[in-house]
Amino acid sequence: MKTGRSGDFGGPLYRKLREYSDSDYYGFHMPGHKRILGDFENPYRFDITEIDGFDDLHHPETDGVLTKAQERAAELYGAEETHFLVGGSTAGILSAISGCTCRGGRILMARNCHRSVYHAAELRDLTAEYLYPQQISSLGINGAICPEDVDKAMKADGRIQAVIITSPTYDGICSDVRAIAESCHRYGVPLIVDQAHGAHFPFSGYFPEDALSAGADVVIHSVHKTLPALTQTALLHMQGKLADRERIRRFLSIYQSSSPSYLLMASIDACVDLLDRRGKELFGEHIRLLSAFREGCRDLKSLYLAGDDLAGNNIAEEAEERPETGRGKKTAAAWDFDRSKLLISTRKAGITGSRLSELLLERYHLQMEMSAPDYVVGIASIADTEEGFKRLSRALHDLDREFQESTEEKGQKGRAGNPDPDCRTAEAAGLPRLPFGMTAARAAEQEKERCALSSAAGRTAAGYVYLYPPGIPLIVPGEVVTEEAAARMEGWLEEGFTVHGLEDGNQLQVIKL
Repeated sequence: MKTGRSGDFGGPLYRKLREYSDSDYYGFHMPGHKRILGDFENPYRFDITEIDGFDDLHHPETDGVLTKAQERAAELYGAEETHFLVGGSTAGILSAISGCTCRGGRILMARNCHRSVYHAAELRDLTAEYLYPQQISSLGINGAICPEDVDKAMKADGRIQAVIITSPTYDGICSDVRAIAESCHRYGVPLIVDQAHGAHFPFSGYFPEDALSAGADVVIHSVHKTLPALTQTALLHMQGKLADRERIRRFLSIYQSSSPSYLLMASIDACVDLLDRRGKELFGEHIRLLSAFREGCRDLKSLYLAGDDLAGNNIAEEAEERPETGRGKKTAAAWDFDRSKLLISTRKAGITGSRLSELLLERYHLQMEMSAPDYVVGIASIADTEEGFKRLSRALHDLDREFQESTEEKGQKGRAGNPDPDCRTAEAAGLPRLPFGMTAARAAEQEKERCALSSAAGRTAAGYVYLYPPGIPLIVPGEVVTEEAAARMEGWLEEGFTVHGLEDGNQLQVIKL
């Protein structure tokens, strides 16, 4: 019997992973180590439980090894208190919301939050009030949350117990966290920021301001998304007196495994150590490569690499940390943009984002992070190589010429004209505004049935519906489905996108009449 790297042992998943690891596929997606940066010996040698001398994540000793590791992470990020998460940012979000609210209370949340925020609201039977993001219609993405909207909602409802926003979004758009935090604090309410995709922000002025520096009370970072750490690793930071830290700690012990993986915790610790020792060097090189890549994509004609026109806020720039600016007029719909997100618009190319993603994968063995109807997103990190960036640049330029020739030959225009961003309201585009029928927790307890999308208008949803990634629910249990929402889902299905939450293709779960 053959053994070794020939792939005849370990089971089908193991063999497939081994085969993929030996291939030439290059990933512009998470995890941030890109299967390149970081070194771990035989993982089985490090896989232990809570034995003597190794501390306990849920009951850490004052001078224990995990306590010291978490304190080092807190120092690196400038937090007053930091906790390792082995259940991803999801565990941190569930714990933060549960710790900052009472059962049956009220939460003010951005409508474009990750589904874990909605799950927390459901688990705590919270009434959610929504903050709708601006829209960047030319790119087909959600923009920032307006601080004025936060202040208006806080002023109108004194029962709000916590505020949560996502910054950056999956697409890289950042809100003015500093102004939003100031507004929350005026009313004595803690601000929770899901900054899962911004764990790299503190390490260079090239990136937007991190939420901790901006004054958020609780911040959740997924270190595995943009930094060299194993999948499922994250950090929860706390500061100030508004967030109930004791309650958040209690919920961390509830939502996380009672047998946390020492492999994952060691991965976080190794990542923190790497950033502490070599962060300046690694990010300096990363920004050089990323800036060169962005500069090289300026001549694309059918495809469009967004970002430089969205980046930049009112904070003074430090020239040595921002080697190039390359910024155009900033849209009011984005406070800032994470330029490590490679958002490639396909509207002028006359194709969908899913088709571009397929071409990059099939022809060039480049795996992107996600595709949407009008764009593709890639994630760049300090693990990316110069050859990796050049490979993506060559592929985009090859395809760009192909799309340009095709549209000129057919005398066609792109799917949209001007790539310059502009704003419009959520009523005209973006996330649907659906009326509440009941809370998600109450809807979960009702008797359910299936209903075809074509006849779903007016029915109360009993399940979540979303595109994944990014995992933002388009329909939430307890919301009343509108004709617009049903039509939008049908349109996604026609374009070939997988709409999670539907059954048998186009059946929506609703509350039984």
